[in-house]
Amino acid sequence: MVLNYIWIGFFLVGLIVALVRTIGYLLQHGFDITLWANFNVADRDVFVSMVNSTFSMAKTSIEIAIYLIGIMTLWLGIMKIGEKGGAVNILSRMVSPFFRRIFPEIPKNHPAMGSILMNFCANMLGLDNAATPFGIKAMHELQELNPKKDTASNAQILFLVLNTSGLTIIPISIIALRAASGSANPADVFLPLLLSTFCASLTGLIAVSIVQKINLLNGVVLLYLGSISIIITLLCYFMQSLAQDHLSVFSVLSGNIVLFGFIMFFMFSGIRERINLYDSFIEGAKEGFGVAVKIIPYLVAMLVAIGIFRASGAMDYLINGISYLLGKIGFDTSFVPALPVALMKPLSGSGARGMMVEAMKTYGPDSFIGHLSCIFQGSTETTFYVVAVYYGAVGIIKTRYTITCGLLADLAGVLAAIFWANVFFR
Repeated sequence: MVLNYIWIGFFLVGLIVALVRTIGYLLQHGFDITLWANFNVADRDVFVSMVNSTFSMAKTSIEIAIYLIGIMTLWLGIMKIGEKGGAVNILSRMVSPFFRRIFPEIPKNHPAMGSILMNFCANMLGLDNAATPFGIKAMHELQELNPKKDTASNAQILFLVLNTSGLTIIPISIIALRAASGSANPADVFLPLLLSTFCASLTGLIAVSIVQKINLLNGVVLLYLGSISIIITLLCYFMQSLAQDHLSVFSVLSGNIVLFGFIMFFMFSGIRERINLYDSFIEGAKEGFGVAVKIIPYLVAMLVAIGIFRASGAMDYLINGISYLLGKIGFDTSFVPALPVALMKPLSGSGARGMMVEAMKTYGPDSFIGHLSCIFQGSTETTFYVVAVYYGAVGIIKTRYTITCGLLADLAGVLAAIFWANVFFR
């Protein structure tokens, strides 16, 4: 229901803003009223831009779906080998004490545990393309346990919120884009980004735990969370000790080596169990095409609405309004030029990425705004995209409090990003 209101809201707000800008153009040229021009309201072609955006976003949706077909075919095939070879079960047992307490609805050693773990691992390594098929696989397995097929279960909600919080340990794509933009130290956002995304993930976990009455003070939960915190601290210390050029190389190599390590682990497990690896891969890969095609309507619906909201100029007015209000209150508004990335990220990953690149081009990749834009990009995930894709893949239309908790985690990530960017780069 919440997603329905948000979707309609994108269209209605876009319509209202477009009408105001069109009327502003008519008044400016018909009655020579300059007030509209002073506020940059007049725009003759706003409806043209909005209509063009609908076609552009629909095309983008199909392009994403086509791209996902190949990626999902590959990784669902690999996952099938892991399932039959017992590798997924081994991974599930490793995290089952922790997952059993935060996912009480999932039976012990259920395959969903392994898929959830693989999704989290891919996200942590900044490998978005690999994370999506694992996440959709996990949603299908969680859907088998869901008694109300059109309504998100507690386990699905927690999984989605943790997914949208976007915990990232090695931001490979961001480091690459910073290097391409001419940054002298492309990987210097690593530590503040890691701290920001950890705050977002922890906030998402706490928010859902409060609603679902999950006891996070349990000894096992505290042990796992404490261990993760220690590992992150040690990793931060190690990465900070590396030279910048070595840090970039380490980030790229470690992420891809770990991912390929998972593939080989699955392969060796299948060999050990004497299964037919090729047939198992084909069996799992066949699922990829059907799942990707099923996502298309949900992608088109969400991306078209977001495109209209952006093309109408509503996003620009929102940012300017925030800057004005913060300035009146007395807050430092130096971070506002980077805010489009933070506001766009829950709506569109590619849109936020484009805004990040534009910010680095305008202000410089090693400026405060350039750094903050990159931290915004990596501190959270595309909440509405993930909700549309993952829930759409299993036919869920009642998302309950998923978006509320997801956006709360996003807010925590944004606030943490502003704080850590000021600590490291001001």
